Amino acid sequence: MKQRKYIFVVGGVLSGVGKGVTTASLGAIFRTKGFKVTALKVDPYVNVDAGTMNPTEHGEVFVTDDGDETDQDMGNYERFLDTSLGSINYMTTGRVYLTVIENERTMKYNGKCVQVVPHIPEEIIRRIETSADMHDADITIIEVGGTVGEYENILFLEAGRRMRLKNPDNVAFVLVSYLPVPKHLGEMKTKPTQHASRALNSAGLNADMLIARGQFELDQPRREKLAIHCGIPRDNCISAPDVSSIYEIPLKLEEQDIGNKLLNKLKIDNRESDMSTWQSFVSKIDNLDKKIKIAVVGKYFGTGEFTLADSYISVIEAIKHAAWFNGVEPELDWVDSEDFENESDSIKKLSDYHGIIVPGGFGTRGVEGIIEAIRYARENKVPYLGLCYGMQLASVEFVRNVLGKTNANTVEMDPDTPEPVIHINPNQAKNVKENRYGGTMRLGAYDCSLKESSMVKRAYGEEKISERHRHRYEFNNDYRDEVDKAGLKVVGMNKDADLVEIVELENHPFFVGTQFHPEFKSRPMKPHPLFREFIKAAIDK
Repeated sequence: MKQRKYIFVVGGVLSGVGKGVTTASLGAIFRTKGFKVTALKVDPYVNVDAGTMNPTEHGEVFVTDDGDETDQDMGNYERFLDTSLGSINYMTTGRVYLTVIENERTMKYNGKCVQVVPHIPEEIIRRIETSADMHDADITIIEVGGTVGEYENILFLEAGRRMRLKNPDNVAFVLVSYLPVPKHLGEMKTKPTQHASRALNSAGLNADMLIARGQFELDQPRREKLAIHCGIPRDNCISAPDVSSIYEIPLKLEEQDIGNKLLNKLKIDNRESDMSTWQSFVSKIDNLDKKIKIAVVGKYFGTGEFTLADSYISVIEAIKHAAWFNGVEPELDWVDSEDFENESDSIKKLSDYHGIIVPGGFGTRGVEGIIEAIRYARENKVPYLGLCYGMQLASVEFVRNVLGKTNANTVEMDPDTPEPVIHINPNQAKNVKENRYGGTMRLGAYDCSLKESSMVKRAYGEEKISERHRHRYEFNNDYRDEVDKAGLKVVGMNKDADLVEIVELENHPFFVGTQFHPEFKSRPMKPHPLFREFIKAAIDK
């Protein structure tokens, strides 16, 4: 039987320190060494999934092929590992407790007193080992959300402690911690990380490796101090300074032989890594001199620039992948659609951009401004890509301004509209009426058949595709023939449910709306076909 190995990645000092990209980078490194790798994300929230969390607070909701609503770090794992993950790779405190309680109610514990310890850690271990088995992984990397010392993640650390106690050569712990440089001192400080290490010790664990995040490189005096006070070998204190692109991180870490150092801890012989593909990719990124400007239009007022990027991280990365593939550096501007509602002349600023994207979203605020931006893209032949809500509002705009039905709308914005171009199917209407929101949208991968003569068919090079969804509202088929004849072609259909998936505008350099989220399947070295062609059209403009 295969000896499976496990690496836990935990955080110190502050959240957002880079555990997710560290986990993804380690996975990428081990893959170049020829190992089968999978990665899991642990969210210590009581939420059952990420679907009910506010994206501007928690970040993007990433959707898997099997329809799980997960944390944005799952997207990084998929992108770095070039793989598709599923619900078994994601767990929350709520999900773990729910399973234990359901097991208790169905007598799976045979009448025993069910306790937080050991039953919660045992369920966590079961999920980790099941994921490793399902992926036949040599190495499974588990990112524990939050920071050590918090009440929320102590049971996940306990699960790791038990796994290491049982098989000490099969489990390693990596502490990713932040080393600040206070401006008034100008010196990198190790004390917060020392405290984080001690917090980990209080859970019965000692890190095998420390990844020192910070603005600058880790110098020798700081490395010595961390080794002494954190009980970690000096050579296992890895420097992880800020970089211009997250795709540099695997190279930065492997320059310090992090892969073999962890293999040594796991009692595996050293292996050479082939990072040449990553090196070529990063070198290409670093040597781009031509830029294109892309406007991402939405209702962003009041979210703040720091939360906004995380809310659409997969869209941002998909744009980058496609731009780099086409040999250009993208400049993204977040354009608040409410500006177009408050000052109609401000729409003219869209003339500064080579392409316009409207990403997914919910609600009614700023929608009229988005519709005006879509109209500008359509009439002025600016390349346009509408994702989910962006496809729905493009359909509304067309019916209003081309077919002349000025009252056209989505029922999400106006439940009583006389022209419901976008409506809600009966199953979703029942969910909304009964306040059943968690995990009830149309979620996960569905097939889509492409029209033979369409631009999207040429982009994909396939007749049938599979893409991931997350929505409640659909294109109303009562309008399908009418919009198609008028020039907004229905070029992608889910034939099983007779649902419109893709529309594209004829006689336009690029105007495409998708009901699904293509950004979830973009990869650094394999850009998504629709983003690739959108950027190509933007370059031509």
